[in-house]
Amino acid sequence: MRVLSLFDGISCAMVALERAGFEFSEYFAYEIDKYAIKVSQKNYPQIQQCGSVVGADFKQHGEIDLLAGGSPCQDLSISKGKNRQGLKGEKSSLFWEYVRALREVEPKYFIFENVASMSKEDKAIITAELDVEPIMINSALVSAQQRKRLYWTNIPNVEQPEDKGLVLQDILKDGLAYDEKSYCLTARYQGAHFEHDFKRKQKSMVAQSIRLGELDGKKGQAHRVYSVRGKSVNISANGGGIGGKTGLYKIDLPNGDYIIRKLTPIECERLQTLPDNYTEGISNTQRYKALGNGWTVDVISHILGNMRSKQK
Repeated sequence: MRVLSLFDGISCAMVALERAGFEFSEYFAYEIDKYAIKVSQKNYPQIQQCGSVVGADFKQHGEIDLLAGGSPCQDLSISKGKNRQGLKGEKSSLFWEYVRALREVEPKYFIFENVASMSKEDKAIITAELDVEPIMINSALVSAQQRKRLYWTNIPNVEQPEDKGLVLQDILKDGLAYDEKSYCLTARYQGAHFEHDFKRKQKSMVAQSIRLGELDGKKGQAHRVYSVRGKSVNISANGGGIGGKTGLYKIDLPNGDYIIRKLTPIECERLQTLPDNYTEGISNTQRYKALGNGWTVDVISHILGNMRSKQK
């Protein structure tokens, strides 16, 4: 296959292609984040890095079998509230570069991903431009993370992945604090409390994060504490505070005590169904950012696997 990947990030599309059993002859990646590129080059030095998508000559790459990409979601996400500018925003307007690539290259297959929390208006525009209806898949089906995303693709017969029944406890590296600067809130945050305990519900664990309470009575997202018996919250590239980017989780220890900590980079890699230490080699801050911007590999692999049905 000859692959053109826009907004390539840490090359999750490449991992997905390999996992789906596809070989490639050339893989052209458009990305500008130097830390994401470093991760990509560490794992796949054969990828051809092409720089920014803005004004790029996509026709130079010749015949393309797969066009992949998920343009920036910052202006589309509900996290922006009423202030989101949608496809007119500075970052999310890069969607139109994907449209340009699709029309100029006319690939055999394409896949486009973005957040499910966008407005109905923006969803309708993307659907009209790509001329296919999106399918919403929650990463919770294949991983321990709640992560709803929309996928537009001309790959046939895409259905929902089988529910693997994973919860956060299944991917924890260990019961230790995140690093030597302990996040153990029994020691550092005496106001930690839990409003209610976990109660198993008689339905699928898909998309369920179990919120236990808050730290010091603070209601903000960065201070919410979740159970490892449910799904993780959506890991993100942005967001500050003690629980920024991963959320906070109550982890029981063998001696009966517990700690409350954020997730480690390796645990976030597992949430995105990437190999352990895939993002090693850059700072933890940049690892979290890159992973938050990345794709859940097993979802993409599931979708790409259907390319074989059309070939047959």
